[in-house]
Amino acid sequence: MYFEYGDAEICYLKKRDARLAEVIDSVGRIYREADTDLFSSIVHHIIGQQISTKAQATIWKRMQDRLGNVSAENIAEASEENLQSLGITYRKAEYIKVFALKVIAGEFCPDDISLMSDGEAIKKLTELKGIGVWTAEMILLFCLQRPDIFSYQDLAIQRGLRMIYHHRAITRELSEKYRRRFSPYCSTASLYIWAVAGGAIPEMKDPAIRNNRRK
Repeated sequence: MYFEYGDAEICYLKKRDARLAEVIDSVGRIYREADTDLFSSIVHHIIGQQISTKAQATIWKRMQDRLGNVSAENIAEASEENLQSLGITYRKAEYIKVFALKVIAGEFCPDDISLMSDGEAIKKLTELKGIGVWTAEMILLFCLQRPDIFSYQDLAIQRGLRMIYHHRAITRELSEKYRRRFSPYCSTASLYIWAVAGGAIPEMKDPAIRNNRRK
């Protein structure tokens, strides 16, 4: 399954911002995978913290092969050493194990998150060990498919904004300006900003890198 967006989001964003409209026309449709199972999505995002996307995918495949279904019950049955042997740190193994036990004990109900507002859901998710605001935002976007997520903490978003709008740096105030401009479809805007940051439009360069080279 991919993150869902359509003509309404695209038309709105193109009307709101001419430069983003050019990006959208250049990049075309983006197919970004989404994970609709909140439990496995949280585990997946804990695994992926501070490691490359490739390493995350490798560890995730090992976990799926080892456990079959990445469920609270299967995680709870696995020892922390077993989880660690998949290639994750002891701390991440502990976070994942504690999370699974909370779900089984009824202390955390994944289904409740889908009923909460964005702010409430982020607050609830960040109560879990190993989940910060950025991780919670990514879970809301790529699991719950919330339409209006725009993460100031995301370094690729900052890089993409610099590249599209020729900024030397992205302050929180500047990020907020763009968030207001793209709302209520910040999530779709984020897909295109990430694409630019990843090199989808080769002629777009990061002014921050050029400035650093001149020093």
